[in-house]
Amino acid sequence: MSGESKELRRLVIKAYHVKEAVWGSENRVSEDGIMTVDRESVQKYREKESDYIADISVRIIRPEEREQYTNTIMDVIPISAKVLGNIGDGITHTLTGVYVILTGVDTEGKQTHEFGSSEGMLSQQMKFGRAGTPGERDMILAFDVTMKKGMGQIRAGVTAAHRACDQFVQEYREQLKKFHGNRCTERHEFYDVVRPGKKKVLIIKQVAGQGAMYDMHLFAKEPSGVEGGRSIIDMGNMPVLVTPNEYRDGILRSMQ
Repeated sequence: MSGESKELRRLVIKAYHVKEAVWGSENRVSEDGIMTVDRESVQKYREKESDYIADISVRIIRPEEREQYTNTIMDVIPISAKVLGNIGDGITHTLTGVYVILTGVDTEGKQTHEFGSSEGMLSQQMKFGRAGTPGERDMILAFDVTMKKGMGQIRAGVTAAHRACDQFVQEYREQLKKFHGNRCTERHEFYDVVRPGKKKVLIIKQVAGQGAMYDMHLFAKEPSGVEGGRSIIDMGNMPVLVTPNEYRDGILRSMQ
C-alpha cells in the first residue's frame, strides 16, 4: 500500500544576474551585476602549477565577439558557490549572464583533448543555449592554459589546468557567498522526494574514467568545483550513487 511522499532534501538555488564584465584591478563581482576581471591575476595560478603550466591568459568574450579563435574547450563552468549545507542540499548562490570556459594547448601547439579537439572559431565550435552551454546573450570568461610540452595529455597536467581555473573561479565564489539572499534575480527550490510503494527510477550515467587525461571528479567542496573532488579512476571506476539534487547542484566535474 502506498504511503505519503517524503521530502528528504531541499535545495534552494538563488541566481544573481551579471549585466556587464569589464577589465579592472581585481577579480570582483557585485550584487548590482557588474563583474571586473584582473587579467594579470591569473599569473599567480600559473606560478602555483609551474611544473605543468607555461602560461595562462584570460579573455572577456561578449555575445557579439564570438567570431574569434579559441583553443580546445576543456570545460564550461558556471560560477556557483555553496552558502549553506553540502552539495545537493541547503542554499547555493549562482551567477547568470556569465560562464567560464577552460581551454588548453601545449607549447608545441598540441591541443589538450582526448578523442577529438575543438579548437577554432568559438561561434562554430560551441552550440549556445543548450543545457550546460552559455546562452545566446551570455558573456564568457575564457581561461586559456598553455601547458608545458606533453603536459596536456596526462592526468596530472590536465588536473593542474582545472585546479588553476578553479582557484580563479573561487575568488568570485567567496564574494558570491556573501550576497544578500533577498536580492537575487531568480529563486528556485528543488526537493529529493521518496514515494513509498511507487516505482523507483535509477538513471545510469556512464562517465569518463579511462586513464591518461580522461577523468571525472565528484564530491568537490563547491558546485562544479575541483578542490576536494575525488577522481572516479582513483575510486576504482566503481558505481557511485548520487541524488537528483546533488547532480543538479554540480557534484560532477568533467576533467577531460
